[in-house]
Amino acid sequence: MIVCVAVVGHQNNPLYIQSFTEADDALKLHHIVHCSLDVVDERVNNPKKSSSTLNETFLGLLYPTENYKVYGYLTNTKVKLILVTTDLDVRDADVRNFFRKFHAAYVDAVSNPFHVPGKKITSRTFAERVSTIVKSFGLSSAG
Repeated sequence: MIVCVAVVGHQNNPLYIQSFTEADDALKLHHIVHCSLDVVDERVNNPKKSSSTLNETFLGLLYPTENYKVYGYLTNTKVKLILVTTDLDVRDADVRNFFRKFHAAYVDAVSNPFHVPGKKITSRTFAERVSTIVKSFGLSSAG
């Protein structure tokens, strides 16, 4: 189950953070998202020797904690998409599919002519679309 998703700007400023749990977990999840930014920076600044990873936007599993797994995705504009899940046996294909849909929703939200680049995303339509994507996470593999 997805417990938190986040969009973080290229200067590590939070653009959108949504928790899908009780309110008392929200601060802990925000902390987990913030800690994941160090892992993202480490992977971007110290790429593996393989040149194929330089063009890879899906960062994969950033780090596991006792209760959560944190996945990352980096856009071409260095905006980071973060996913925190409680499922310990998530397939990479499901996570990639989630990030593909989440990235498309993000692109649509920032393409709005009334959105100011670098500011928080406050669109109700974006929030509803993210909630729909989160609810559909993993359903394609169950069938």
